[in-house]
Amino acid sequence: MSFVSGEIPSAEQPGTKRIISIDLLRGLVMVLMALDHTRDFLSNVRFSPTDLTKTTVPLFLTRWITHLCAPTFIFLAGVAVYLYFKRRPQSKLQLSQYLIIRGLWLVFLELTVVHMGWIFDPTYSFTPAGVLWAIGWSMVVLAALVRMPIPLIAALGILLIGGHNLFDNIHVEQLGRWGWLWAVLHEPKIFTPFPHKIFAITYPLIPWIGVMATGYAFGTVFYLEKASRLRLLRSLGLGLIAGFVVLRALNLYGDPHPWKVQTNLTHTILSFINCNKYPPSLLYLLITLGIAMLLLYVFEKQRLRILKPLVLFGQVPLFFYIIHIWLVHFTAILLALPKYGLKAIIMPFVMSSLRPANYGYDLPTIYKIWIFIIILLYPICSWYMNYKTKHRTSKWLKFL
Repeated sequence: MSFVSGEIPSAEQPGTKRIISIDLLRGLVMVLMALDHTRDFLSNVRFSPTDLTKTTVPLFLTRWITHLCAPTFIFLAGVAVYLYFKRRPQSKLQLSQYLIIRGLWLVFLELTVVHMGWIFDPTYSFTPAGVLWAIGWSMVVLAALVRMPIPLIAALGILLIGGHNLFDNIHVEQLGRWGWLWAVLHEPKIFTPFPHKIFAITYPLIPWIGVMATGYAFGTVFYLEKASRLRLLRSLGLGLIAGFVVLRALNLYGDPHPWKVQTNLTHTILSFINCNKYPPSLLYLLITLGIAMLLLYVFEKQRLRILKPLVLFGQVPLFFYIIHIWLVHFTAILLALPKYGLKAIIMPFVMSSLRPANYGYDLPTIYKIWIFIIILLYPICSWYMNYKTKHRTSKWLKFL
């Protein structure tokens, strides 16, 4: 992909070229994700940024804007699967086989390369099952769903998104020896399957399968005429956000944590928009996917040259994801070495309650470090994109 004119073209015809609006949106959420992870590794804050009894507005919003990342990324992964199928003539069986292999590969990466990037612990004393875990298993499930008609896939996806909060009162402890399965499906939980071996499920699958399935069905939208596509994106975006406002105001369904009037208007608004991510509630997905739809609308309609670098990140998302975790972690180590010496290499206090009291940086410094990391990532991703372009026939590159 080249930008001869210096401008970002709007969406290309999906049959032959990449859809720039998708790459742009994906790149944007990848950059926001890097901000969240930079804060995870380097913040001096010892409480949840969304804890309204302790947080500040800038800290809350820094965390809140990154809520866009996982829903948008997984939704676009579903869209990408549909476009992959349409662009490469193949049977549904071949697509299913590809999804199973791709999905299991992502789960493998989550438990190996990504795990080591997060936690330099070859003993696996603590193993989180994060976003690649959710994407991978969602792809495996999608491998079975793609044989169904598109409207049925869409209906199932919407049902999983809209209905899973009905199960909020079912808990792992109630299910005995099958509790682990419920944790995989719906309730985040930490297990100790072996002595001194902790396994943390942070991305339960039911709602994320719904998001990916809906994204797959939504891929058909990119074969509509542009004017129709723009109208649909705008209507869906506004409709999802309006649905969020109405349901949230009623405080009856859609999130396990009702909003409450706080001591001031600002914190009341923060309470209103503060929805559950683990697992993603209906309201969480309405507001985040609504914003994603409006961003797609803007990126399809406007030529925003200033955002051109984001397209590159959006074209190599898995590579970006893996590299940025290692880069952020190494940055944290380098910054900690002068104060903590060689024990900073192991970093037992990163992302844990074991952090020393004086470890970490304030929010303005976090933003500066984040910008520095994004600048470093650009030439790395550019090199990889050029390598990938020169080796289009490489089979292994399809999986990175």
